[in-house]
Amino acid sequence: MESINIQSKFEKFSKNWNPHQIAVVDDMQVLLAKLKGEFIWHSHEEEDELFQIVKGTLYIQFRDKTVEIKEGELIVVPKGVEHRPFTKNDEEVHVMLFEKLSVKHTGNVESELTVNTYPKI
Repeated sequence: MESINIQSKFEKFSKNWNPHQIAVVDDMQVLLAKLKGEFIWHSHEEEDELFQIVKGTLYIQFRDKTVEIKEGELIVVPKGVEHRPFTKNDEEVHVMLFEKLSVKHTGNVESELTVNTYPKI
């Protein structure tokens, strides 16, 4: 057991929309990701997804509204809810994600942004 320095983990990668696994807790994984621009519409039919903002401001568009999540805040997207994360003004946002190990990156949607395995750092 050792502590994990989140900032130093963010320094180990640069690619946007490509989560990296930093820990596993039971059947949950802790991921770090850098986000910039727009992601795709998707949902996770069987799993909730937690976004904690480490740096910047993330926006998540839902079919009926858009939610702004600021640094130090978090949001839980319930299973089955279609959503599309995005950033504004060319800002790179750093997020920590908590998800079940079974979560598919883009749900059942396949795109050029889909990642099938998360690098461990």
